[in-house]
Amino acid sequence: MKCYKGGCHCGHVKFEIEAPNRLVVHECNCSICKMSGFLHLIVNKENFHLTTDISELTTYRFNTDTAQHVFCPNCGVKSFYVPRSHPDGFSINLRCLSNVDADDVTIHPFDGANWETAVNTLHKDVAAQQARVK
Repeated sequence: MKCYKGGCHCGHVKFEIEAPNRLVVHECNCSICKMSGFLHLIVNKENFHLTTDISELTTYRFNTDTAQHVFCPNCGVKSFYVPRSHPDGFSINLRCLSNVDADDVTIHPFDGANWETAVNTLHKDVAAQQARVK
């Protein structure tokens, strides 16, 4: 396990996560991820530590209103959010982590444009990564 530090562009949002040394992330093709270039690293709630007061951030919801997309109100970057696929955890944007070695990252495609049929594959991938952590 390794401690990764992350945040937004302007530095207002700051957080730390505990995750494996070798990371598996998902590149989603849904409407919002495709536009923002989000690379998903799913972590359990207990492995996410937000040091910015959550009340200082902006939340956006759409479609099912399940996912909570959290943005910095200053620079507009979404560095993490609560995903519909894992509402008891967080999805971290790999691109918002400062201490990642690209050689330690594997990127899997995720067909978020067809979420209902693809989500079980995502659950299996995340469960396998979390099992390696334990």
